[in-house]
Amino acid sequence: MQQLLSPFTSYPSTLFLLNSHSFPPKRQFCLRDSLSSYTPPKMASFSGFIAKSQREMTAASGDTRGFSTLMEYAGKGGLDVGDEMLVLLYHIQYACKRIAALVASPFNCALGKHSGLTGVISGAGDSDRDKPKPLDIMANEIILSSLKSSGNVSVMASEEDDAPIWITDNGPFVVVLDPLDGSRNIDASIPTGTIFGIYKRLVELDHLPPEEKASLNSLQSGTRLVAAGYVLYSSATILCASFGSGTHAFTLDHLTGDFILTHPSIRIPPRGQIYSVNDARYFDWPEGLRQYIDTVRQGKGKYPKKYSARYICSLVADFHRTLLYGGIAMNPRNHLRLVYEANPLSFLVEQAGGKGSDGKSRILSIQPVKLHQRLPLFLGSLEDIEELESYRDIQQKVNPGMFSYKNFSRKILKQNKFSPTSFNIRKHPKKHTSI
Repeated sequence: MQQLLSPFTSYPSTLFLLNSHSFPPKRQFCLRDSLSSYTPPKMASFSGFIAKSQREMTAASGDTRGFSTLMEYAGKGGLDVGDEMLVLLYHIQYACKRIAALVASPFNCALGKHSGLTGVISGAGDSDRDKPKPLDIMANEIILSSLKSSGNVSVMASEEDDAPIWITDNGPFVVVLDPLDGSRNIDASIPTGTIFGIYKRLVELDHLPPEEKASLNSLQSGTRLVAAGYVLYSSATILCASFGSGTHAFTLDHLTGDFILTHPSIRIPPRGQIYSVNDARYFDWPEGLRQYIDTVRQGKGKYPKKYSARYICSLVADFHRTLLYGGIAMNPRNHLRLVYEANPLSFLVEQAGGKGSDGKSRILSIQPVKLHQRLPLFLGSLEDIEELESYRDIQQKVNPGMFSYKNFSRKILKQNKFSPTSFNIRKHPKKHTSI
């Protein structure tokens, strides 16, 4: 092994036998010796660039405080969210830094082959694409460990768990979350994210058994959220959060390990020129949604400019772009989860001046009835969402996989006047989920 690791060892090539030509021996190269005499050029620090930029911006506005970290901005010198919330926030951001490193690791692609997690069953849903991946499970465990360490969380409700977890009796907060949204795209280096919402524990339920009070605490209406956020793992790691007084985004400085305030008080434009949706489902959409999309991309809507499509198929990434540029990010199918996806993101977009809707109602006003409850989701600019809702029929009620099997079978049987038992087909076929 020592011979293999030696920088001076040379090996004969077994691919090319050079008998007729001889070459002068190459000068041996030792990285250690080269580095000993190497003086690196002076390079600009990204953290220095951010600090300089923020100082210039704050100086221009008359603010002399300079740039802020997440903990400084949320602390007593800024929003003053309270000591208990600040401790919880510290542990959440610490967990997300670990997840960011995990997602960026060159070794995460091997986890699925060697983790032994293929048999894990999740409460997230029936579809194969929603089954937990090894990275999902690891991200879930990282966050659970951090929430336990904070000492301030009584309940954690996650996409990766069938039921909420009761952590401690004295924690003042309840955390709902999707630990790693979009993880099936990691092998293609497509952006992923963590979504979380924070409620206060309902002390009036403390007399109930742990399982029951954990479930009821996690099913609070979105109007009771005290904080929410997401972390985007992309070319930069960005934590965007709201504590009920605006929406703010912080970018991770890898040199210092701090989240630096880069987008204070985000305001989503009242209108955008971008819609984000899976256009491949166009022919499964209801008439109202098709009319809306056809209208805006021709520039014939209330906003007389042609809209463009931008779709990453990663909820956090599509939402983040929409929050900054305006427009709509949507999934018209009964697919996204109310408790730990729709509610936190709707809280954030409302705090930024936008709107979250299921196509008929305000998301935050919907009372959850189960942890993994699904619904259509439309998030974005206020005027764009209101124009979309005016078309009324925008919720996709047809499940393409189920539609193709059930209706085709019935049509064939009716045409040929056969009974279901002739082909040994059940009268009530097993539910099929879409791809």
